[in-house]
Amino acid sequence: MTVNEKVAIDHGLNKDEYEKICDLLKRVPNITELGIFSAMWNEHCSYKSSRKHLKNLHTKGKKVIQGPGENAGVIDIGDDDAIVFKIESHNHPSFIEPYQGAATGVGGIMRDVFTMGARPIANLNSIHFGSPQHKKTKNLLRGVVKGIGGYGNCIGVPTIAGQTTFDESYNGNILVNAMTLGLVNKNKIFYSKAAGINKPVIYVGSKTGRDGIHGASMASAVFDDKIEEKKPTVQVGDPFTEKLLLEACLELMADDSIIAIQDMGAAGLTSSSVEMASKGKLGIELNLNKVPCREEKMSPYEIMLSESQERMLIVLENGKEEKAKKIFDKWDIDFAIIGKTTNSKNIELYFDEKKVANIPIDFLAENAPVYDRKWKKIKLPQSIKFKKQDFKALKIENCLKKLLSTANICDKQWIWDQYDHTVMGDTIQKPGGDSGVVRIHGTSKAVAASVDSSALYCFAHPLSGGKQIVCESWRNLISVGANPIAITNCLNFGNPEKEKNMGEFVECVHGITEASKYLDFPVVSGNVSFYNETKDKGIKPTPSIGGVGLIKNYQNMISMDLKHTGNIILVIGKTIGHLEQSTFARNILSEKKGPPPEVNLFNEKNNGLTTLKLINEMLIESCHDVSLGGIIVAITKMCLKGRKGIKINQLKGLINKFEYFFGEDQARYLVEIKKENLPKVNNILKENSVHYDELGTVIDENIEFSDEIKLSIDDLEKTYKSWLRKYMIN
Repeated sequence: MTVNEKVAIDHGLNKDEYEKICDLLKRVPNITELGIFSAMWNEHCSYKSSRKHLKNLHTKGKKVIQGPGENAGVIDIGDDDAIVFKIESHNHPSFIEPYQGAATGVGGIMRDVFTMGARPIANLNSIHFGSPQHKKTKNLLRGVVKGIGGYGNCIGVPTIAGQTTFDESYNGNILVNAMTLGLVNKNKIFYSKAAGINKPVIYVGSKTGRDGIHGASMASAVFDDKIEEKKPTVQVGDPFTEKLLLEACLELMADDSIIAIQDMGAAGLTSSSVEMASKGKLGIELNLNKVPCREEKMSPYEIMLSESQERMLIVLENGKEEKAKKIFDKWDIDFAIIGKTTNSKNIELYFDEKKVANIPIDFLAENAPVYDRKWKKIKLPQSIKFKKQDFKALKIENCLKKLLSTANICDKQWIWDQYDHTVMGDTIQKPGGDSGVVRIHGTSKAVAASVDSSALYCFAHPLSGGKQIVCESWRNLISVGANPIAITNCLNFGNPEKEKNMGEFVECVHGITEASKYLDFPVVSGNVSFYNETKDKGIKPTPSIGGVGLIKNYQNMISMDLKHTGNIILVIGKTIGHLEQSTFARNILSEKKGPPPEVNLFNEKNNGLTTLKLINEMLIESCHDVSLGGIIVAITKMCLKGRKGIKINQLKGLINKFEYFFGEDQARYLVEIKKENLPKVNNILKENSVHYDELGTVIDENIEFSDEIKLSIDDLEKTYKSWLRKYMIN
């Protein structure tokens, strides 16, 4: 191996890729050029293992203004209003340094949104940790939650919803996925495509330092024993600077000064300049001596690969420089003209009056490797036949209490109490419900958003799991009265060079595509995070889906808390009693095998739209979808939220009571209706061929079963709310 090859491999490139670079350039690249290639060709930036399959995603829809390929996706919500949104991973940095990793993940996703001209109005997150018994879990959880809150709270954007799970597969690789929604006038959206020759290229934001160098490459690597040495590749965030940068950018965006704008995210100045030039089919020339630096004697290599936070790259119209500089000076933000667009179609870098890099843009973008990796199809696991004796010694009340205190079902208020969810004054449904909801300021409209994942289902059968998460997102939006519009995805997987992992990815994407197409719920943005693996042990496949929907009149929003004594509770959708891969099977029966529940897309769409019709006709008082833990866990949460009880009807001629109450069949909702509305509700459900059961009647207190079981709401609340708080205190 030559010295140059070794340097290339140290940068995350392989031997074939290095040879391809030399062949394209017809020479050996210098160290700066090699660094640029390594940044643009790594998995995190080039999507070289996933691009082939991502092309199959369903990305078009009547309300889609911008699909994948930009900083974020954009959807139309009427009245010239549009929502810009995206979810992204910051997994590797958060495992190495949880506070800064999570904080800069939040900062980065907000920049992706406001770089398109949108003011951020809501944050969400999907965070996944190892076994609660693992020695690192507690400190990682504490650091990540503080990082998310520390950044979002300081910049003044509410965190309205999220998801937290625990599984031993994340012991060596936690997942931190951050999502942001922003509001923009649909006629004032900004894009990253450069245009025009000899247009000034402007650097704005924080000064460049040595933090985050090789951050993108590190995000595309498997962890080993030397993980602590990677701490210098974790960026350091400053939310106060980001707030100033946000306001300055939005002020500049008020006129027609900006041609293109791009966040300096992964791979920093390298990716932002290359992507802008590539989209515009132009060249770009930069003088690196003009880049504001906060450290002395930074080399071209360091300047180009730094991932210092709170920075943007802008292509301006000629003659607008002075006006733009005044705006950034007013907000005390660095502003520097560092280059210009050219017709060379190359990236040309100058430093100390010497040309230090010259690479055709196409070599970095269009000529980046695309791999068609081998993958293994994963068969649907064989069904398990549970026997009567499996349930003989069990009591429903004991099983319910045990599930309520499991790490993945218990109350997560300890987490969201640390987030400011009411700043800006428009949050009308806080964390803890099916979706967070924010009002569009000064209007009657509201936007609902949720984030979901299901690693256990995806691990058992990726195709079914991929479909299920899209459906779960759909149900969570409908449960608050929102019409689902579109999704963003963050696809977290292990090493794509392993056939099984690649198979999990391919089939999850297939499932997501199938469900989003059938439900008319397109994917408008997203992110792929591979190599979530430590010492040959990878995570379970964890695609996170962020869903967004519209409530035309926020006064019609629905919540899950039970409202009035005497109302009837219906289960919309048929209950077969699927226990395999359920929380009950794992925690009560110690059974981890079997297929996930079947996903019937016709039922999902039909049951969901019919439930939405009932909500729109003001026939539903409260609603909650049935997911983890089944009907009994869902109704218990509704009781706890509303401080009401339920008298459950006797099960006549139905399946085994444990299967009925704990089964995780899909396409189901619990709805509370007034007694006098039952005939009308019954007619609508029958007209749409939707099955339903009458579960019971709302009472003042207790969950009562006909066989004399009475469960105190106070006792259940203590069980539900105590586990996480105790865990974090001890």
